[in-house]
Amino acid sequence: SGAIQSMWMSGYVGRDVIIRMYWDDQENPSVECPLSDFFAAAWTSNDGDIFDPNFMQLNSAMIAVNPNRGMNCFWPMPFRKNARITLENRSEVARIIYYQVNYALMDVPEDAAYFHAQFRASTPLKQGEDHVILDGVRGHGHYVGTAMHVGLNGTGNWWGEGEVKFFMDGDEHPTICGTGTEDYFGGAWNFEDPKGTYKQFTNLYAGLCQVLNPQGALKANQRFGMYRFHVCDPIYFEKDLKITIQALGWRNGFKRFLPLRDDISSVVYWYQAEPHNPYQPMPDRDFLENI
Repeated sequence: SGAIQSMWMSGYVGRDVIIRMYWDDQENPSVECPLSDFFAAAWTSNDGDIFDPNFMQLNSAMIAVNPNRGMNCFWPMPFRKNARITLENRSEVARIIYYQVNYALMDVPEDAAYFHAQFRASTPLKQGEDHVILDGVRGHGHYVGTAMHVGLNGTGNWWGEGEVKFFMDGDEHPTICGTGTEDYFGGAWNFEDPKGTYKQFTNLYAGLCQVLNPQGALKANQRFGMYRFHVCDPIYFEKDLKITIQALGWRNGFKRFLPLRDDISSVVYWYQAEPHNPYQPMPDRDFLENI
């Protein structure tokens, strides 16, 4: 028995590699994500070059992405009998990955829950539907984080009016309902600065860590990376948990909020007692490719 305390990885860290983690002889993984998304860096693209043109730095307490592509994870991951971590290379070429996993062997409290992480993507999101961040969780535990990436499929619109909704323990209506995307991720008022551009920021528990194609606010084909870690404010559930986010933004001359059809992907982090429900099948390589 013991706990993984930190991990570091570098080399190829893109979506061609899937990371999985299994606790105590599990058949189904508790962690299953594209490698870059697990570290909240879905837009990374270091194919063929040691220097990533889409590199972003992320400074948080639980995930840190440091120059040059030093990927760090500090979520504690307890296990009682054994732990297994795998990497699957889905590409047609060899991928070189450097890594270090640090763990301690020790007694694990009876009430300690297991670490989980799951990837989901809507590319693009269907008109009028919500992006499902997490669903199918059964059992008791606590939710600790969201990493989300948005790729705009339009121009002239603010994209972040969607409410993040937490349905727990048989909710018909969400127990927690947010006021907008940028609000949930710790910002406000479009993430804009006085110059009318998006202002990136990272801190211990929340951030807008990446803006690609930064030509000013409300431009076409922009891409965003953001995170919110519920370390100081975990969200507890006893029976079940579902989380969604609306895709709403200014359209039609900024007169009203209307549904968008953007590309949204997310990785979520939570702790729960085992066993857990098996995850949806991981999308294939072509679906995961950043176009």
